[in-house]
Amino acid sequence: MRKGKIINIDEALKDEAFLQILQISEENDVIEEFDKIFPNLIQVAKPKYVQNSILTIIVENSVWRNELNLQRKIMIEKINKYFNKKIIKSIRFK
Repeated sequence: MRKGKIINIDEALKDEAFLQILQISEENDVIEEFDKIFPNLIQVAKPKYVQNSILTIIVENSVWRNELNLQRKIMIEKINKYFNKKIIKSIRFK
């Protein structure tokens, strides 16, 4: 065990490394909870990953991709409302 400076919990929660871990955890929660947020899309869309607050979704075909693209803003709002935090800023469909 390394000896180092002892910091209080407030300082630890503001640490950049901790904040990055927290963000990655929240982004992974979006992937895990996607089917609960959008149960009607289970058959046509699968979340792939979140990187830099951009959710990438694999869509079954171009018709659905176009439809979901038109609903992008609503989807972002719904995800962020579900988590009570701005986790997703954009969605990319493939």
